[in-house]
Amino acid sequence: MAIKPRDMAKMIDHTNLNATATVDQIKKLCEEALEYQFASVCVNPIYVPLATKLLEESSVKVATVIGFPLGANTTETKAFETKNAIKNGAKEVDMVMNIGAFKSGAYDLVRSDIKAIIDATRSSGVTSDVIVKIILETCYLNDEEIVKACEIVKEVGGDFVKTSTGFGSAGAEEEKVSLMRKVVGRDIGVKASGGIKNFEDALSMLDAGANRIGASSGVEIVTDIKD
Repeated sequence: MAIKPRDMAKMIDHTNLNATATVDQIKKLCEEALEYQFASVCVNPIYVPLATKLLEESSVKVATVIGFPLGANTTETKAFETKNAIKNGAKEVDMVMNIGAFKSGAYDLVRSDIKAIIDATRSSGVTSDVIVKIILETCYLNDEEIVKACEIVKEVGGDFVKTSTGFGSAGAEEEKVSLMRKVVGRDIGVKASGGIKNFEDALSMLDAGANRIGASSGVEIVTDIKD
């Protein structure tokens, strides 16, 4: 793929989801997003109002996470969290699939859990164009399970499938990104996230089929700084 580092900015969710993330670190994240014009900043729900205020005059969106990082919250909790995040200014939500239910074969529960979050974005009363990304946490899934999870997301109308929270046993892998793209086709986005540290890492994910990158190393990626 012929792309320069700076051209990649519009495909990057500039991320800080650390438990120890401070106000000053989130302010810096937003300043960097404005400077490099990233697609979004991705922050924990508590920081959505701050990021929204800092980015309100820009094209940089505010993304947040739902049911993070385990996916084990009740559906009702996830739906409330989604509506609250949108009320506070979030334009994109990255929800964690109920991994335990999925591994148990409770696909109807997984399906309804995801659909509830999609429905929550539509009934928020604030906006109807919120993007919903479903985090599969692919490090815990075999290829057959990845296919099934992607099919469920397609069925219920998710906007993206996403590889990882960054808190699992592994992050994004090219082979799994490629498989996800093969299953969802071109109508749904594929976000590679977890362990992407530099331009070469990000480029390999785009070549594998991703069209969005989640990384805390956004500046390093677009300025092509080596580790």
